[in-house]
Amino acid sequence: MPAFRNSLFFALAIGLGCSGAANAARTDKFQPLYQQMDAASQRYREAQVQLQNGDDTAMARMSKALEDIEDLAQQCLKQKGCEPTRVITTYEILLKEQGMAPEVTAQGETGADPDHMISPVVANSPEAARTMQLLRNDHAFDQMVQMNEPVQAGIREWLTTQRAFLIDAWENYQYMRYLMYPEYEKAGLPEALLFGIMAKESGGKVHAVSRAGASGPLQFMYGTGMRFGLGKDSSGFDTRFDPQYAARANAAYINERFRELNRNLEYTVAAYNGGEGRAARLYAASGGQSFWSPEAYGQLPPETRDYVPMVIAAAWLFLHPKQYGLEFPKIDTTPDQFTLARDTSINELTICLGNGGSRDGWFRVLRNLNPRYEPGATIFAGTVLRAPKRVTALYKNNCTQGPRAELASTLMRANKYIVPAYAASPNNPVDASAPLAGAQASVARQSATSRKKPRDYRVRRGDSLMAIAREHSCNLAALARENRIKGPDYALRPGQRLKLKSCEE
Repeated sequence: MPAFRNSLFFALAIGLGCSGAANAARTDKFQPLYQQMDAASQRYREAQVQLQNGDDTAMARMSKALEDIEDLAQQCLKQKGCEPTRVITTYEILLKEQGMAPEVTAQGETGADPDHMISPVVANSPEAARTMQLLRNDHAFDQMVQMNEPVQAGIREWLTTQRAFLIDAWENYQYMRYLMYPEYEKAGLPEALLFGIMAKESGGKVHAVSRAGASGPLQFMYGTGMRFGLGKDSSGFDTRFDPQYAARANAAYINERFRELNRNLEYTVAAYNGGEGRAARLYAASGGQSFWSPEAYGQLPPETRDYVPMVIAAAWLFLHPKQYGLEFPKIDTTPDQFTLARDTSINELTICLGNGGSRDGWFRVLRNLNPRYEPGATIFAGTVLRAPKRVTALYKNNCTQGPRAELASTLMRANKYIVPAYAASPNNPVDASAPLAGAQASVARQSATSRKKPRDYRVRRGDSLMAIAREHSCNLAALARENRIKGPDYALRPGQRLKLKSCEE
């Protein structure tokens, strides 16, 4: 039973003893709150059934329903006259259904461990108790963190120089959780381990690529990814960048190492970074000694000696943020999808959506949830994109038509490499909106009509097919067909020569 739930349960129980008989008028006053509690409970049960029927998105709805119940319970406790009986009954039933109800001692106190305060996402998961037990392994994990200086140093690093990075990783994970966590759940693995690996590997940026070529949110090398079902699909998309497929492959890899290394957490994490062969040899030669002994830990390369404690530290902070004064933001990540009403791109969507309640806007979220599309690549009308529910509403309001949609489209057509004919000098300012006059206008028109269009183009680093099409006034689909470039990502390579014959038509 998560400690937060225990403390809430205990507070409600205390309220019961102090409430006395409820006044009928007061009961009517709080009837809307009780109705909201019943509705949230019903949403939780419906999502639970959907999850059992294979709907992976139901996990987010269950979390949201429990979060609403907790908020309503806190409101009840703060208001005089609210009946805690109504609240505690609903809450207790849900907890018992999941086997998470608190144990009560003979003195009437809950058996919560005050040192095990956990993050909101873990507290809201029906698998929280099992996850905690898997990772703690009868408090062995606790002792390893409390008594192990490399892990302590990792916690210190996450809480100081890497705090902002950790919080960003947590936010990125929240939006992808409904895709990633079910893969770990099916494999019987703890969610905190998934987060710890992802935080250290990529910070939750699905398009991350290392200097060595490791790619995706969980940084698979191509060969290793191929062993676990990752690689280029029929469209040419590299599934190492897909958060769901990457989590599935990662879970398979971790379980394979667990079987090989007698479920030793540290050696398994070391294998993920430093190579399974090296980890297996060290484990076999250790003779049962601790991973942290000089004979084992001291033989690892510096990168792996840093990696293992940092992963464990991130997993620990995922479970115990309050213990360290770490506050993860409360965000609504309810998953949804929308169908594009017009051709667009991730960049254009980011502009027209605006911040819309998000600190950093929606670029990273859209990229992570729709990894097949490059930021500037055209995504055609009719395409279905994954997004949080809030973004769906923003899209309908701001991106299908109207001034924000037109502004975004105008900005996307702008080309930073073209200098306008009316470019002003400091001593001779020109109104860019004014028409060109006299000889200047004549020269500009003559230049525009007589300039011969190039027949081909050599791709430069950073180019996208959409930008090239705009620069040369080409139809994107025709340009792609002419050069046999497949969508939806329209991958290019520096130095590639493109034919521009279709642009002359």
